[in-house]
Amino acid sequence: MQRVLILCTGNSCRSQMAEALWESLGAGKWESHSAGSKPSGYVHPLAVQVMSELGIDISSYESKSVGQIEDQDFDLVVTVCDNARESCPVLPGAKSVLHWPFEDPADATGTDVQKLEVFRRIRDEIKQKISGYLNSVSQGV
Repeated sequence: MQRVLILCTGNSCRSQMAEALWESLGAGKWESHSAGSKPSGYVHPLAVQVMSELGIDISSYESKSVGQIEDQDFDLVVTVCDNARESCPVLPGAKSVLHWPFEDPADATGTDVQKLEVFRRIRDEIKQKISGYLNSVSQGV
């Protein structure tokens, strides 16, 4: 089984959604983890809500520090924000590192409905990116 670590700054939205999506889309071939360079200490309620719309429950997920896992080996490390790419430590156990910056849905403004739409859009962008990567890996691209 391959292991992926998704890094973000707060580990409250993007990396949490990516962790769950990778686990789901990885079809038992991937073990996914997420962490943050400055963990927020919570998983954003709107992230929990939009993931539940896909039948994925992240309500028990926790915001974790990269320091908790930096001594582990990963086949792949993915940073999902520019801050994480700049502030996270070099992980010597990472075989490959990718940078996929996504807008932070926690910064969304407007009504609750408008914020929810931003979370859905980012969730779908993350899902599409992961699906594309997994398809390319399975085809040996």
